Amino acid sequence: MNRGLAVIGAIFAAIAAGWLGYKLSGAPPASSGATAPATAARIVTESPTSTSGAALTRLMTKDYADLQGRPLSLKQWSGKVLVVNFWATWCPPCREEMPGFSRLQKKYADNGVQFVGIGVDDADKIVQFQKEFPVDYPLAVAELDAMSLTAELGNSTEGLPFTVFIDRTGHLRLAKVGRMSEPEVERQLAEML
Repeated sequence: MNRGLAVIGAIFAAIAAGWLGYKLSGAPPASSGATAPATAARIVTESPTSTSGAALTRLMTKDYADLQGRPLSLKQWSGKVLVVNFWATWCPPCREEMPGFSRLQKKYADNGVQFVGIGVDDADKIVQFQKEFPVDYPLAVAELDAMSLTAELGNSTEGLPFTVFIDRTGHLRLAKVGRMSEPEVERQLAEML
């Protein structure tokens, strides 16, 4: 009897873990037709709303932790074009877009563009990731509750990766769920510079 309960508990835990991973990965919902490719991105907003304005204020003023455990706030980059990418080490589309973000950070740094990655993951995993795959922009660590903030910014599925573009005046210009290609990000930056 106890073994049967243990098996049922293990099955339930596996289903729950799979569901959480699915929600955080931003995978498209199952349908009878074709599904969107894993690299497809979906624009969730192109203009600020009152809800996203309050969420944007929280995003900019919240203290995250950098990879050394020190406070990191996005407000230090006020006045710059800010590209904030929510990601996780276990998220393949997140990992795929980061080299392009690094190249664009280098290319546009002198034009007042700043990329920041907010890892919704364990700090040790993010530190290890940075050692193995160096990123040329600041990385911060966030708790899982950061996903509720992304939902307020338009990420209703709470999927990853999720990227927001904030202009020099502090307004949300674009929020997008899913992997973004380097040319796609560059086009958005060109519109904002």
